[in-house]
Amino acid sequence: MSIKIYNTLTREKDKFIPLEEGKVSMYVCGPTVYNYIHIGNARPAIVFDTVRRYFEYKGFKVNYVLNFTDVDDKIIKAAKELGKEVPEIANKFIHAYQEDVKKLGVKEATHHPRVMDTMEDIIAFIDALVQQGFAYEAQGDVYFKPRAFDGYGKLSHQSVDELRSGARIQVGEKKEDPLDFALWKKAKDGEIAWESPWGDGRPGWHIECSAMAKKYLGDTIDIHAGGQDLTFPHHENEIAQSEARNGKAFANYWMHNGYININNEKMSKSLGNFVLTRELIEMHDPKVLRFFMLSVHYRNPINFTEELLESAKHSYDRIKTAYHNLEHRKASSMNLVDDDHTWLQEIDSRKKQFEAAMDDDFNTANAISVLFDLAKEANLYLKLEQTSTKVIEAFQETIVSLFNILGIQITEEEKELLDEDIENLIKERNNARKSRDFARADEIRDMLKQKGIILEDTPQGVRWKRG
Repeated sequence: MSIKIYNTLTREKDKFIPLEEGKVSMYVCGPTVYNYIHIGNARPAIVFDTVRRYFEYKGFKVNYVLNFTDVDDKIIKAAKELGKEVPEIANKFIHAYQEDVKKLGVKEATHHPRVMDTMEDIIAFIDALVQQGFAYEAQGDVYFKPRAFDGYGKLSHQSVDELRSGARIQVGEKKEDPLDFALWKKAKDGEIAWESPWGDGRPGWHIECSAMAKKYLGDTIDIHAGGQDLTFPHHENEIAQSEARNGKAFANYWMHNGYININNEKMSKSLGNFVLTRELIEMHDPKVLRFFMLSVHYRNPINFTEELLESAKHSYDRIKTAYHNLEHRKASSMNLVDDDHTWLQEIDSRKKQFEAAMDDDFNTANAISVLFDLAKEANLYLKLEQTSTKVIEAFQETIVSLFNILGIQITEEEKELLDEDIENLIKERNNARKSRDFARADEIRDMLKQKGIILEDTPQGVRWKRG
């Protein structure tokens, strides 16, 4: 089955046909680095990392570009407030972003371009648009003319006149039409700036991604992705700039992830429900956070509550426990039988169901449901009196492989070991149970619980985990 992607441009699920066989070029809009990222920023990082991983699982070589906007009004404001230079602020929060998403299992991009490092390309791009008649200079600013580009509005599915009705010329702007947008901004006194044919200044927001995509991926790319809020005007403007400059389609597939709500309300600073990713990572297992994010289809809104996150933890633990039950049986089983082809075929069937879910517009919610079914069947298998090492290993390998696609390393465990006192208590409890001293066994269980150690009595023996 081929991969189908819901394409914002066509509003249909389109069969994925790469520009070059066996390769995928993918550009994802990254953060503006003036603060620590919130969970709204974390969602596209996780979602499109998973898309990348699935392409790689299917044998594609992915050229994955995620940019950093490291010069912007918000960054300049933060630098002034903190009495620091813009590059220092940008470097700090780029490093913080990379720390946070790494903990969430996000792979490093093939390229992480920055505006400051791409300035020559951006200026050359703008200059070409001016020479082609798509842009004009006005007292040190440069504006793009959407009316000069046939097709403006095709991504957001709005006409130029509809878009113009909501556009306004702000105080200080020198543009000819309310719909025109800035490619280059004249420098204000004391602000960071670069030399250009139009005087000192810095780029507008939209132009940076067009220049970076062209530099690292070429005139036409396979997939452009980002949050739903970027559809208009950011991505619409990128299409206009790039296709006007290059005379070619900019991106064949446009992917957008849905919003995040906090307790059923849209996340915003004004509502005071702004949640930073690193604060969540300090309170919760990052694997559970990633699992939670992927438990909803990427195009749907996701509601964040502590209760739903706790439910995700229990769900994740159920699958992880099934995996470790398999490991425990494999290590201790004395009854081995020949390969059970029926079970192996069932495992392979679940794997194909997982792939079918991912082929259908990367439906991680349905893919996770398949993992639950796989875990349930593993637990049923372990109830059999005789088991096959090959079947056990097939269950394990499949669970690990499918979780890896989701960016979750299920086999990783805490490195910390039980100290000698706790080990002795577990041994004493085992002896108490054998001698039918259940009161003492329960007492030890409670003592261990107070130390943060939870015991689980399974058919395969006593297992422990940190609570």
